Amino acid sequence: MTGGPRVALVGVPFDGQSSFRKGASQAPSVIRSAWHSPSSNMYSENGTLVDDSLVRDLGDVQFPDGADPFSAIESKVDGALKEGYRPICLGGDHSITYPIVKSVARVHRNLNILHIDAHPDIYESYEGSRLSHACPFARIMEDRLASRLVQVGIRTMSQHQRDQAARFGVEAVEMKDWTGEVELEFSGPLYLSLDIDALDPAFAPGVSHREPGGLSTRDVIRTVQSLTGQIVAADIVEFNPVVDTPGMTDMVCAKLLKEIAARMASDSR
Repeated sequence: MTGGPRVALVGVPFDGQSSFRKGASQAPSVIRSAWHSPSSNMYSENGTLVDDSLVRDLGDVQFPDGADPFSAIESKVDGALKEGYRPICLGGDHSITYPIVKSVARVHRNLNILHIDAHPDIYESYEGSRLSHACPFARIMEDRLASRLVQVGIRTMSQHQRDQAARFGVEAVEMKDWTGEVELEFSGPLYLSLDIDALDPAFAPGVSHREPGGLSTRDVIRTVQSLTGQIVAADIVEFNPVVDTPGMTDMVCAKLLKEIAARMASDSR
């Protein structure tokens, strides 16, 4: 790919592995609307114009009846990577991260993952499903798709998940230890997975699993802007418009999309 946009947007309207409340499948179109809303502009904080000249929208993953949804997700991301893009995937529930990372890991070896979330999502299985949105990082680490997993914002870790984290060598920055001064350094390609419920519900109420005591919007922006590493792909997941205050969490997602896209574009130069 020469010239033109370096970042691609992929919608993943899938919430088939949500365990509590459906609705995240509606998020991609709502985030797009907020991104283009005239209530704000399309500049990131470093002055990057985050419009169609920077980000190519590849549309949504299509899920034909009877088809394996994870295979469809993987195939769509494969196509974006083949064209040389750095994809940002808009979920959808967090289960989509597993097929996305499977695709990204084939192109980018020794992948690092920064996972920002209230929940570790590393259960061996949840409610009988090994593909639940509570399990993607167990599958990722079992398959050795990442060489390093760092989790930030965690505040719901059960003993089973602590055991899983120890098993896989996960580095967790739990909210009880958060000072806002954590320096995150990665060598090699980095995948950023951002679950919107990492934010305190005061900043982002539009999620299925509200967990008080979380990060602020500024905490997440600062983390994206200051981390050391090359972001090659990302996802924004678990926004649920069904339970949102209109014009609130959707605009938070759009703001974070702009900051992530600007950072990815800079990293690709």
